[in-house]
Amino acid sequence: MLQHVTAGVDGSTESLAAAHWAAREALRRGAALRLVHAWTWHSRPAASVPMGTSEREWAQQTLDRASGSVRAAHPGLRIVGQLVSGSAVDALLAAPGEAELLVLGSRGLGGVAGFLVGSVSQRVVARSVRPVVLVRAGEAAADEHLPASDGVSPEEIPGTPYRDVVLGLDTRHPCDELIEFAFEFAGCYGAALHVIQAFSVPSADGGDLHAATGAGPELLAAQERTVVSTLRPWCEKFPEISVTETVSEGRAATALVRASAGASLVVVGRRVRDGHLGTHIGPVTHAALHHVGCPVAVVPHA
Repeated sequence: MLQHVTAGVDGSTESLAAAHWAAREALRRGAALRLVHAWTWHSRPAASVPMGTSEREWAQQTLDRASGSVRAAHPGLRIVGQLVSGSAVDALLAAPGEAELLVLGSRGLGGVAGFLVGSVSQRVVARSVRPVVLVRAGEAAADEHLPASDGVSPEEIPGTPYRDVVLGLDTRHPCDELIEFAFEFAGCYGAALHVIQAFSVPSADGGDLHAATGAGPELLAAQERTVVSTLRPWCEKFPEISVTETVSEGRAATALVRASAGASLVVVGRRVRDGHLGTHIGPVTHAALHHVGCPVAVVPHA
């Protein structure tokens, strides 16, 4: 059981959206919310720091504003504020502790541009051993739910169904941590789970044969059987969750972004590599972070 959900705050609108998303998740899980703000001393304070205010005082005010905003929206939630001196990346990577979920904001440009992932968020995602959820500015509770009829806000109608949770699955490297995370979130939301698997047919020269010929029905059927077989143990473990599989030929990133429209959460994986290989988030996850409009959960796995 989650003890804490942790969110990083820095005074930006996207980090405030992340804090509120984390608060809702903490309430759903019966957990407390930890808000973390990191600050660094400079010999010449930034222009954003008011005259007569020290950097530490300004950092505390930033944390207090975020805490106050979340507390006003969720008065029954236990909130713990943590002010850390030092690197934001190091503070956020160290912050989860007993928490199993870290929530950060991402700067969204909107439209075709999609996510503009901040350097802090991207470095945390690439190095975190815990799942990280990235939330865009403007994300609200109503966005998690299907639209209510007659223009009534979903927040005003208890029990309005959640939008689907979307899982990007790669059956070549199936990962229990990733699949379980998606099933657990769908179960917590009472939402359906939409599993996306895309594949391409390699040609003799290493290119994508599907671009010229397309895959035959036999290959498509084989891919579908593999997805069903991969998910079967999880469907048996979570029988209450409605699961839909979509298998298509083409680029995985394109299929995932297309399926994310109208989702409450997209779940993707990040393979943990040996230290000498550096840190990477992978092309599909990178595309999701840049082009998916709803919150994106990145789950590290072997």
